[in-house]
Amino acid sequence: MRIVILGLSVTSSWGNGHATTYRSLLRGLSARRHSVLFLERDLPWYAGNRDAPNPSGAETRLYQSFEELISKYERQVSEADLAIVGSFVPDGIQVGEWVTSVARGLTAFYDIDTPVTLEALASGRQPEYITPSLIARYDLYLSFTGGPTLERIEREFGSPMVRPLYCSVDTNQYVPVSNEMKWDLGYLGTYSEDRQPGLDRLMLEPARLWKNGSFTVVGPLYPKTIRWPANVDRNIHIAPREHAAFYGAQRFTLNITRQAMKRAGYSPSVRLFEAGACAVPVISDWWTGLDSIFIPGEELLVAETPEDTLRLLRDTAEPERLRIGARARDRILAEHTPEKRAGQLEGYVAEAAKCRRSRPLPRVVHA
Repeated sequence: MRIVILGLSVTSSWGNGHATTYRSLLRGLSARRHSVLFLERDLPWYAGNRDAPNPSGAETRLYQSFEELISKYERQVSEADLAIVGSFVPDGIQVGEWVTSVARGLTAFYDIDTPVTLEALASGRQPEYITPSLIARYDLYLSFTGGPTLERIEREFGSPMVRPLYCSVDTNQYVPVSNEMKWDLGYLGTYSEDRQPGLDRLMLEPARLWKNGSFTVVGPLYPKTIRWPANVDRNIHIAPREHAAFYGAQRFTLNITRQAMKRAGYSPSVRLFEAGACAVPVISDWWTGLDSIFIPGEELLVAETPEDTLRLLRDTAEPERLRIGARARDRILAEHTPEKRAGQLEGYVAEAAKCRRSRPLPRVVHA
């Protein structure tokens, strides 16, 4: 297929989880011999932090404005077999209306923030990248969230077809790394107000209680008012090419889920897949559907209190820790590789094409 993707960013992972998701998908699509053009708005905060200015698997082009996007790339969008618009794309509503108007092939909306999108729509706050009427215009809604949410989008917003497309992980880049163990528990994630209580509960409080333990938090935008325990190392950013070594220096890694994702359930974070691919055991908060991704107690561990975290860190025997990490990696290799995700997308496109052919044509009213 000829595919055009208009996404928030693929060149910079600074402060967003979109870039690594897109990079992995591009690798999978390329491996399956699809031709992909990725179009990204040139934003200043990404311009200064481009850790992959030319990601493999696609031709990547930056544009300065919506007007430039139209003037330079309307032909490519029009002629594509599939045009995908991602969540949080600048001027996303305009972009979506334009894409669904000019594309002759299939159109899709890839919502990497599904619960956030739906809660905004339900509260009457209009997201800047999607409207209810636009949801109905896309041939396919690709959702980072699975489970009952998929049926809800079809029922409430009239989407012709909604399918889950979870993140995946580049298993060439995310591999087990033999490294000196620097930390008992690490966390990689941008600051989020609704995620901070979970970080306090499952890492910072355990760090205060276990002064001989070693911890690390990596991510931007944390307020200066946070009081970090002395045994918690802080770093603002590490590039994805350094992630495997970072995970490899942790005995366990922590996953904290945003509240909107927890309420929706079935919303796995890319960090789950990254750490799993590196065979590093994950300690995660609980949400509905987690057990559809990993087997709790065998492929990942669950904590709800500081005492849970400390028990897992201090009482898990080393052979069992290694087995949990190995089983997590096996799960990733079986179900969450770029090639697997690209194959899923191919299947959805075939379904959407059939669905489009079976939909009645709009009735033309003559004056």
